[in-house]
Amino acid sequence: MARTRVRIPSPLALSASAAALALATGCGSGTASSSSSSAAADGPAQAGKPRVVVTTTWEGAFARAAGARDVKVIVPQSVHHAPDYDPKPSDLAAVAQADFVLYAPFEPYAAKIKEAAGSKAKLVEVGLDNDPDKVKAEVDKLGRLFGTADAATQWKAGFDGEYVRLNQELKAAWPGGTSPTAVTQVFTAWSAKLAGATPVGTYGPEAVTPAQLAELSAKKPALVLDNAHMSTGTVLPDSGARQVAIVNYPGPDLDLLPVYRNAAAELRKAMGAS
Repeated sequence: MARTRVRIPSPLALSASAAALALATGCGSGTASSSSSSAAADGPAQAGKPRVVVTTTWEGAFARAAGARDVKVIVPQSVHHAPDYDPKPSDLAAVAQADFVLYAPFEPYAAKIKEAAGSKAKLVEVGLDNDPDKVKAEVDKLGRLFGTADAATQWKAGFDGEYVRLNQELKAAWPGGTSPTAVTQVFTAWSAKLAGATPVGTYGPEAVTPAQLAELSAKKPALVLDNAHMSTGTVLPDSGARQVAIVNYPGPDLDLLPVYRNAAAELRKAMGAS
């Protein structure tokens, strides 16, 4: 799971921006945009049709899986760590109109954004982990909050089918029919589970120390499953392990399934070359 940090201006500056935006909006200068769907301009959310603002595409994909359709993403998907991202007036406008604001525990700026925008939205903490059991638990939770439990249940059924298919394909690709050993970054353990690989160690989120390097290399892993969003370069040089870059964040379409498909494709290539 990547650590996404956003630099937030002072609450006073944000409040001023929000006030200026409210004045401009009152004059008909425009509405907030969304990477997945347009935010509703006015009025309360319809039953089962919540207006949701999320910090990143990862939370956005969870919201979409749970049945939300009106989803606004604040941090662009192209900004992996977003250390210098400043919310725009359109972001504040979307938060002001939202029913829910989704954020991760390592994204404390969500509360500041909500406060600055004067929103009455419900702040919802989302546990960002692509482990299938954790994903389904979060989707269940959000579906209940949004009033879209039926949509969440339907998504989970499709997810289960796709996950089983990918898992079976990866097991069929095991070199010599044996589960490969793997060292994972702390936020990519889910991909080892997807491949049916045997975990023999973890590292991160900090860079590997010389002592860790010696310890992990001694375990002779076949694979190193690195976090593409927090990579520190080659993790176990000269170990013979195949390093695979695992992407945690969905794309701008907010579809979580391609994250698993893309990881499976990279894992198949690595196992075929080992």
